[in-house]
Amino acid sequence: MAKLKIAGTWAGVLEVELETWTLPMLREEIAKRSNCGVDSINLICAGKILKDSDGQEKLSKLGIKNNAKILASRISAEEGRALMAEEERTRRLSRVKTAATALAKRHADGSLPMEDFNIEVEDQSGQKVQLGSETDQRAVMMGLMLHANGKRLIRQKNYNDALEVLSMGEEAFSLCDPKVIELVDNVPILQIDMVWCYFMIRDIRWLSEAGKRLEMARTGIERAHGKNSQRLRLLQGGRYPELALHLRLELLEGVVAYHSGKLDKARDALTSAKAKFTQLQVPDEALSFLMNMGFKERDIKRALRMNNQDVGGAIDFLEEEKAKKWQKREEDIRRRNEIREQKRYGLTPLKKAVDLQKLKDLVSLGFEKELAAEALRRNENDFDKALNDLTNPETNSAIQVHIETRKTKRLKQAKESQIENFVRMGFERSRVVSAVEAGGTLDQIMQTLTAQPEENMQIEASSTANTASSAPSSDNMDSNVPGLSEDVEGLSEDFSKAEERDVEMEDELSADIAKADALADYDIEVNIEGEAITEYLSLLESAGSSSGQKLPSQ
Repeated sequence: MAKLKIAGTWAGVLEVELETWTLPMLREEIAKRSNCGVDSINLICAGKILKDSDGQEKLSKLGIKNNAKILASRISAEEGRALMAEEERTRRLSRVKTAATALAKRHADGSLPMEDFNIEVEDQSGQKVQLGSETDQRAVMMGLMLHANGKRLIRQKNYNDALEVLSMGEEAFSLCDPKVIELVDNVPILQIDMVWCYFMIRDIRWLSEAGKRLEMARTGIERAHGKNSQRLRLLQGGRYPELALHLRLELLEGVVAYHSGKLDKARDALTSAKAKFTQLQVPDEALSFLMNMGFKERDIKRALRMNNQDVGGAIDFLEEEKAKKWQKREEDIRRRNEIREQKRYGLTPLKKAVDLQKLKDLVSLGFEKELAAEALRRNENDFDKALNDLTNPETNSAIQVHIETRKTKRLKQAKESQIENFVRMGFERSRVVSAVEAGGTLDQIMQTLTAQPEENMQIEASSTANTASSAPSSDNMDSNVPGLSEDVEGLSEDFSKAEERDVEMEDELSADIAKADALADYDIEVNIEGEAITEYLSLLESAGSSSGQKLPSQ
């Protein structure tokens, strides 16, 4: 036990176990001895306020040692709640970054994801793309996830947290080779989103930073879209998806110019933004016409804006989007099934998944699928080495023996698991063994067991509560399902260790990605922008007398 010398609201010595106690435990103990609430205690050690980033770090990890001196000060309930809220915010932001890092690593390096889905980078046409090296791919994935999460926080009007998450996304993108991402517009759009947060927070101190980011954003967008958006227009079949994005960019440029005293530049930018705002207004007649065709209002507005209010083009767009959603859904199902299949084959020595395309190629040469999968697995997906093993009678025979041994072992384990489950349900073991050995589905075995007189059952009430969830499905008895190889039999256990992951936060990040599409970055409701354009044009009309003052509040 270590001794901590406490002073302040309570003075004395506390004996604690530094390797097991957490900061919340210490704060609660001191608060109890001080006769005050936990949220009104502030702890300071070595000149630093003690903050636990995730609520679970041990005192030893926070740098607290034996005989450390800790000052406990009382703060108001309001200050305590603010402190606790800030700690919670810091903890959440840390979880976001950790979860994004974990997801990007699992889904970029060829490892099997623990989930039944895979995060992949797509271009605007929905085609899978491989950007640069594994490090580049991981950086891009992480940046995209954090950007998507930041945009959700913006929609929730949580601009301060959005800024923090977007900054993490910017840091992630910066780890990627600039040549890899210079022809995509994700980074410039992230810069615009960050400046939009500055604007909505209405803090003039961000002015200089905003100007620099907007310059980088405009340069990046022109590089990605081409001069006057020619490249984008070609890729989008003559559509105008970028109008709303450029409106927001010009509004922000106008605001920065206005507060920098560059009134002529501000007027030019705001006037151009106003013209785009007018261009983006959806006519009531077109909206009504398309709603009568059965389309949703939100989708109609998006389609009309991106097709310069052309009804025919909007209809084509809506039908194309509908077809893409169906295709995406089918692709997701296919990929989910592939991941489940890969998990059955096990991991390579370097913990990678079996390459299904190479597996398909080997099967096309006439090799049995399970045999080919095992050859690829043990040869780290090296096609030529796997082919050599398969065409070599000695190694081929050894692989077959290995697979049969694995199947036998797996079937034995499955039967033993079934027997234990039925025994826990109250059936006599010898009867259960006979019924299971006779074969059949779970329902058939159950019918065999329940066909006997009830007086032969052993009642074990303490264990029956878990029988529904613990009983394996009949699929587990299928001898045609490939099992895990001997050196990766812990794979299923590895995938089940959800407690070692922040599943909640990972699910949140993956949901943000799943809800997005190729045009989500351009799909901006411009109501707030329209009000801001009017506001700043009015300020310009009344001369630049307010220039340099605090941004007007909404």
